[in-house]
Amino acid sequence: MAKDKTTFTCSDCGASTPRWLGKCPSCGAWNTLVESVAETPGAGKNRYQSLAKSQPVATLSEIEATDFERTPTGLEELDRVLGGGIVAGGVVLIGGDPGIGKSTLLLQAVESLSQQVKVLYVTGEESGAQVAMRSRRLGLSGSKVRVLAEINLEKIQATLEAEAPDFCVIDSIQTLYSEQLSSAPGSVAQVRECAAQLTRTAKATGCSLVLVGHVTKEGALAGPRVLEHIVDTVLYFEGDTHSSFRLVRAIKNRFGAVNEIGVFAMTEKGLKGVTNPSAIFLSTHAEPVPGSCVLVTLEGTRPLLVELQALVDSGGVSPRRLSVGLERDRLAMLLAVLHRHAGVATGDQDVFVNAVGGVRISEPAADLAVLLAIQSSLRGKALPRGFIAFGEVGLAGEVRPAPRGQERLKEAAKLGFSVAIVPKANAPKKPIEGLTLHAVDRIEEAITVLRGLG
Repeated sequence: MAKDKTTFTCSDCGASTPRWLGKCPSCGAWNTLVESVAETPGAGKNRYQSLAKSQPVATLSEIEATDFERTPTGLEELDRVLGGGIVAGGVVLIGGDPGIGKSTLLLQAVESLSQQVKVLYVTGEESGAQVAMRSRRLGLSGSKVRVLAEINLEKIQATLEAEAPDFCVIDSIQTLYSEQLSSAPGSVAQVRECAAQLTRTAKATGCSLVLVGHVTKEGALAGPRVLEHIVDTVLYFEGDTHSSFRLVRAIKNRFGAVNEIGVFAMTEKGLKGVTNPSAIFLSTHAEPVPGSCVLVTLEGTRPLLVELQALVDSGGVSPRRLSVGLERDRLAMLLAVLHRHAGVATGDQDVFVNAVGGVRISEPAADLAVLLAIQSSLRGKALPRGFIAFGEVGLAGEVRPAPRGQERLKEAAKLGFSVAIVPKANAPKKPIEGLTLHAVDRIEEAITVLRGLG
């Protein structure tokens, strides 16, 4: 019996080679070539018969542009991440670690949407009985939720045509396979083809589609990167399985803002939205402690207050710099700026920085709060109660403004914070009630103000 020919396909770019290589010759990624069965000639000759008819060429100014109508999912935090709700014909890809709560969240959304539109839940990883069991455990009636347990793409498309739902969940895209391809479910070719076919179906019928995706051990969505380009919205479900809090983050959104987050708490009755997420990221100290500084950061359109903690301790021959939730290379750079321009030396000290609550902060506006927390820990003196800071620090020691500073300050004042060190360019023209502002141009000015407050 003839042995099936195999090929090695890159999981990042989709390029294929006849033999395994450590480095992809197309995109240069390492260890991304995955073995799969080579397609036989003519195996996919009818693959693209379901393509929607092309539209005639038109002048851009003559095309009618209307805003997208959105249907709320009933979960306020999920609607925030999606940009207000689901869009007809929109395709959403959501990924997260196993057991993080993806299926639970989507089952709750399907139940809520079933009261407004026709819905379909396609499960490839569980049986219908398992989905029903979860629904009962969450206290959902499921009286209007249609469920299909199937992994064959052609049968799913036939069901979509027969049922004509307005909203459909595919859980998960890695379990599907098409009869037109000979490779196994979960292979690069199958994932790419099934996602492309389902996206075409959604665009042609106006059905809103959610694809659940697996993630790799590095936390990235499994499968080819082209998967993220095909869909309209990419969401990541984040959180520590040992904590009850979960974050849904938008990485790509053609219908809304990117880097928007929704915050949920896992309860016995499913995921519940958190109305004041800043409370998660703030420690509850009876009295102010050294090395703690509150930062007002932006996640999409939402100002969030996050506590940054620093610990400076005597180090050995090779002092360590460790950060959790912030970039370690940026921490080393900020310590050099602190030494050069403010005269605060930490060369013989271990420096540890942590963002409370497991949140990851990528914006440079955290620089000033990090340095003030380090200075507070080094001096052993706590910052005043109700103190906040934000601002980017440059290599020349200047404190640069952060975007949307007014909103950050108003959010802090609303939550009862009373003292702030901010960049001079972010100082409001009118004073904010209950908030004492210290506007600075350089890091040495900020350190001087901090010593005066202490």
